[in-house]
Amino acid sequence: MHTSPRTFALAGPGRAGSSVALALLGAGWTATGVTGRSVDATSTRAAVARLGCPPVAAADLGRGAHLVVIATPDAAITEVAAAIAPDLEPGALVIHCSGARGLDALGPVAETRPDVQVGALHPLQTFAASDPARLVGAWAAVAGPAEVTELALTLGLRPFVVPDDRRSTYHAAAVVASNHVVALLGQVARIADSAGVPVEAFWPLVDATVANVEARGASGALTGPVARGDHATVAAHLDALPGAERDAYRAMALAALALAGRDDPALLAVLDATRGEVLA
Repeated sequence: MHTSPRTFALAGPGRAGSSVALALLGAGWTATGVTGRSVDATSTRAAVARLGCPPVAAADLGRGAHLVVIATPDAAITEVAAAIAPDLEPGALVIHCSGARGLDALGPVAETRPDVQVGALHPLQTFAASDPARLVGAWAAVAGPAEVTELALTLGLRPFVVPDDRRSTYHAAAVVASNHVVALLGQVARIADSAGVPVEAFWPLVDATVANVEARGASGALTGPVARGDHATVAAHLDALPGAERDAYRAMALAALALAGRDDPALLAVLDATRGEVLA
């Protein structure tokens, strides 16, 4: 990487992009510019204030920057890459922060600027707000030259390489680990409410479950009525749940049965008996 002064520019000042940018500031880098949806966008104004740099047009983003971080939605990465390519500094590094896209997303830079390096750095973390502390100790999927791995380490991340042909699969796992878990916890909240139980009562159970999976693996941590073949309890659950919740319960019960590695025709019959029923 370049020696001091190390400068960077940011395209996409959302929560993840701003977290990376703030971590760079904390590591001694200097911000040269920010490009957002518009100069007046709330996220752009907030990034300008926190990073101490001006808002700039995408075409000007690479000027004076040793590093350009593209943290836009996936569909916009290539468009931004095309806009910044002509005026990038020789020897600069351009990275995107997408989990699903590979280095091909930066094709306009790679194809027209052989004097510029391209890479990908996806922090495997969720950001409820712009918080660089969330990066410390988190893992990150990287691709590209060794400088990308060095950058990840500088930010306190734990890098691992994911080749382009596996990034969509990797990102699907990330979505299941975060977004789908949130959806399941939303179901917990709804069912708990219908039972008159505060959802807060379930958080220690959730925490302990995650700890068990981390310590023993998913199959080793599996407990409950499906794991022990308790057909009557599963049937009682299905009978108690409204149709809106029943399908999700059934789908996860089938997933649990597959994880248990058990052949249980009787349980499958219980799960199948109420398929398609919708109760008020």
